[in-house]
Amino acid sequence: MGKRVAVVLAGCGVYDGSEIHESSAVLVHLSREGAQAEVYAPDVEQMHVVDHVKGQPTQEKRNVLVESARIARGNIKDLAKLDVKGLDALIIPGGFGVAKNLSTWATQGKNCIISKEVEDVLKAFHAAKKPIGLCCISPVLAAKIFPGCELTVGHDTECEKWPYAKTAETMKELGCKHVNKHVTEIHVDVKNKLVTTSAFMCNAPIHEIYDGIGKMVKEVVRLA
Repeated sequence: MGKRVAVVLAGCGVYDGSEIHESSAVLVHLSREGAQAEVYAPDVEQMHVVDHVKGQPTQEKRNVLVESARIARGNIKDLAKLDVKGLDALIIPGGFGVAKNLSTWATQGKNCIISKEVEDVLKAFHAAKKPIGLCCISPVLAAKIFPGCELTVGHDTECEKWPYAKTAETMKELGCKHVNKHVTEIHVDVKNKLVTTSAFMCNAPIHEIYDGIGKMVKEVVRLA
């Protein structure tokens, strides 16, 4: 029997939901590792809807669970129904939805609030000593919930390749240890069973992002 891994999504689309390429890479690599993905999302309204052509918010309203179902091909459950007992690991892909729909990081940074459902799920896997995989912006969830944990969101010095490097500095302010890693690398916090990789925090070719996520998934499955 393959490992059962919960994948938590935050909508559909980089600017207001889960990053689609990251989500797809997680599902492909889980399949390759012989693991069974179980996809969840919170049944809540999105913070806002962004026109991905213009990069601007619109007046539309959308639901996070309904939008996430697009990526899951309809095979998705309400996050409120997640039971950690039957699952071996948790993975949360990135995308601004993590910072907008799963938390208020986009507007409040280190002073953000994590959605109670999301916080409860992360704490449940952590308490059960089950591995948690996080990529792109999603490590900020762990930074807020597990002070002193070790994470990577790539590099901590802003440049053309690392446009979001200030995120690493904010995580350090929360008392976490940030470890600089290339996009194809992962960091493993052995004590907390956290596996992180930078993904689209880096301006890198898509196959490198895919490869980094693959290493993260492989390690999560191994730790499970």
